[in-house]
Amino acid sequence: MTTSPNTSVLAIDGGGTRCRCALERSDGRIVVETGSANAYTDFDGTIHQLQNGIRSLAEQANTPIETLCDLPAFVGLAGVTGDAVVARLTAALPLRNVRYADDRLAAARGALGRDDGVIAHCGTGSFFAAQINGNTRFAGGWGAILGDEASAQWIGRKALTRILRHVDGFDQSSALSDEILARFKTAHAIVVFARTAKPAELGALAPLVTKHAETGDPIAMAILQSGADHIATDLRQMGWALGVGICLTGGIGQHYAPYLSDDMKDALTQPLGTPLDGAISLARDMELIDGHF
Repeated sequence: MTTSPNTSVLAIDGGGTRCRCALERSDGRIVVETGSANAYTDFDGTIHQLQNGIRSLAEQANTPIETLCDLPAFVGLAGVTGDAVVARLTAALPLRNVRYADDRLAAARGALGRDDGVIAHCGTGSFFAAQINGNTRFAGGWGAILGDEASAQWIGRKALTRILRHVDGFDQSSALSDEILARFKTAHAIVVFARTAKPAELGALAPLVTKHAETGDPIAMAILQSGADHIATDLRQMGWALGVGICLTGGIGQHYAPYLSDDMKDALTQPLGTPLDGAISLARDMELIDGHF
């Protein structure tokens, strides 16, 4: 992904699992990582993570925070749902030449650049994007209660639901259900956990599902097939057709590849870059137009 080497820029990519802050300058890139950041579900915690990230970045770069905060900056965060959240972020953070957006924009730019393609981004949460003939469309990203199909937290929630169906006698046991029940001990403990679990905590169960799916566990495979079906249906409805590349991104995305139809498997392509690369590219856009949109 091409960027101008002449001006330093600040970029932040924050999601439900981690927040990455980067300073890109002529002599290279400095990156620091902090904890999860979702401006909708935990605004105060997100501000804390961003402040820590900016402070650490300034220290590692041996640059005053005031200088850092004057740079062109793009901040892509989970949970930026509208102008009200942007106003709160603007008031709470010291960045003075910044564009705030949800994390979908940086992920799409990072994966596709400016090329045609579609994305199923499945991290702690999920969203879908189609960039075709110069038009970009996003779908999903509505959070754990109303959406995030095929995300890591969705997988975790589905796994717990299937284990409770096994407890009720509707589903056969499997290695996955045995391992989860051994971890929680009782069905009641599962219910108590799920009542207050954050998306990242539910998402932490997803590696168990993908691990057991690789060994043919029927419950794990059924969950991943259901997620792949969501991906296929949504991408087709968003305009995917033969000849358009598909990127599966996020920590869980690639695990759906074996469950897609053959025509979609043939269309799979590697992303051009990461969401952090995308955030840096978007910060460069601000540099080129002097911070005005």
